[in-house]
Amino acid sequence: MHLDALPDSSRTDESPIGLDAVRDVSRAVSAAHLFIYLAPESAEEAAGLGVTDRGAAYLAFRSAAMGAVPWQVTLAAFYNFSPRAVRAMAGVWEAAPPERWQAARFRAAARAMRRVGVRLPDDRLAEARALIDPVVAAADHAGKVLAAANASVPLPSDPLVALWQQITVVREWRGDAHLVVLADNGLGPCDCLVLHTATGALPTALARATRQWDDEEWRAATARLVARGWLDAHGALTELGGAVRERMEVETDAHCAALWQPIGDAGARRLASLIAPITEAFEGAGAGRVG
Repeated sequence: MHLDALPDSSRTDESPIGLDAVRDVSRAVSAAHLFIYLAPESAEEAAGLGVTDRGAAYLAFRSAAMGAVPWQVTLAAFYNFSPRAVRAMAGVWEAAPPERWQAARFRAAARAMRRVGVRLPDDRLAEARALIDPVVAAADHAGKVLAAANASVPLPSDPLVALWQQITVVREWRGDAHLVVLADNGLGPCDCLVLHTATGALPTALARATRQWDDEEWRAATARLVARGWLDAHGALTELGGAVRERMEVETDAHCAALWQPIGDAGARRLASLIAPITEAFEGAGAGRVG
């Protein structure tokens, strides 16, 4: 879609987008996407496909856009999961092909958003799509595996779920970009998870249960971070570690600036406002933030 065909709120000048606006819209996008991983509707839809293991279902739902890839490809794309965790998805494509997993994911999203009463009037939906569609259309997917895969998925007929899928594309784009930053900073899959939990943003018990790094691997990653001065001898985040973690987030924001350039600061912030009711509905229903 050409920008000349879009409403004025979606247009941008040629000035670089500010990283504060990138961070704001990225947070809004992440919050509006993430309910899918905790919604009971996802577990119900997976059970309907014959998979009751929550970990295997998560892996199948999130990687379905890539097609019937072997678990090793999912491991590479997801980065911070251990091989033993991702092996759990063996057999999911025999239970149902990726197209059925993708359709089930859309059904789960639609059912969950209806259950909590997400309300986006037609004019807000149209404005949000007018903002996010050119972002997705102009995105450079080189090295952005999960974003590219999701961008290739045909949008569903349900307008709200179609918006949610476009949100998914840009959410995965930032995730793919973050992996480049992690690798550039020499932060491996287990190390980055240990550092993340040290910030308090991700509960250690949840990270250990879902990513399945064993005690020896976790201790080794912790020791490497202590040696770099990012954690102290007790495994707590140091001032240097906190600064490094924030620097990597800023580097990710900088990487993502080109993604949001088509709509600029005003468009990015307007999109964040337009999609906020998705997150607010889940919070209002007692689901809380899942990111």
